[in-house]
Amino acid sequence: MPSTVVSLRVSEAQAKRLQRKARRLGRSPSETGAILLEESLRREEFAFIDFRDSSAGRQACLQGSRLSVWMVVKIARSYAGSVPKTAEHLNRPPLQIQAALNYAKAFPEEIESAIRDNDSYDFTRISQMLPQARVFDASAGKTRQQ
Repeated sequence: MPSTVVSLRVSEAQAKRLQRKARRLGRSPSETGAILLEESLRREEFAFIDFRDSSAGRQACLQGSRLSVWMVVKIARSYAGSVPKTAEHLNRPPLQIQAALNYAKAFPEEIESAIRDNDSYDFTRISQMLPQARVFDASAGKTRQQ
């Protein structure tokens, strides 16, 4: 996507805060400013959406929670897209579930990519990262090696 240079003045304190945030994200202050601006615009356009740092990077979440939009979409799909059933499952107001689905519809590549990333984890991949991981068989009440 083509970009445009926009210059703006910020206070010294804001510049320092932006530099700290950029270091945490591993990006330049310019890239970080663009990310934060985009997120702010999206917050204005979509009710109940916020952005959080996660181990997978910045993600759209339901406001006031750590519940990622992609998780809401995945759960909604298991209920054939039913907003009331998804809301009941997540113990959230239907309005928030609809807001997450609206966001996902507007940014399908972002959400589908997050779902694919999540689905790529199987027990073998997880146990490479966490060698102590074991499978728990609820019906037998036992933990076993995989």
